[in-house]
Amino acid sequence: MAEHSRVLPEEAEKLIAEGYTYVDVRSVPEFEQGHVPGALNVPLLHSAAGGMQENPEFLSVMERAFDKSEKLLLGCRSGNRSLRAAKMLTSAGFENVTELLTGWEGSRDAFGRPQPGWNKKGLPVETGNPEGQSYDSVRQRAAARSTP
Repeated sequence: MAEHSRVLPEEAEKLIAEGYTYVDVRSVPEFEQGHVPGALNVPLLHSAAGGMQENPEFLSVMERAFDKSEKLLLGCRSGNRSLRAAKMLTSAGFENVTELLTGWEGSRDAFGRPQPGWNKKGLPVETGNPEGQSYDSVRQRAAARSTP
């Protein structure tokens, strides 16, 4: 099984500049509130009555929308969902998966110290659901690529 790497926000920004595709695995409402510029939204979980629910299409959409050799950088709110998504993708044969360790909001290190996420580092931010970046847009891309 392939491994994935984990990076901090400044390293993530450099990877995006080098051509990595940022995939935000947060829910659609979270994505709309703010995300990395140019990010594509493919939620691992959906907001639902009573909490978050598994997105049963996550892996199939990812497999149809992206080549398994494509350079992907995954992010979520604090690093938990993106870690889970990265493990899922590498298990499915994706070869170039990197994960934003601190996520959008930030996380805590092994000693409980706060580690700021993308949003807390003063890095560029985009809001809303820009054309071509929404979950619906990625699903359409996946459908188009899987049509012979």
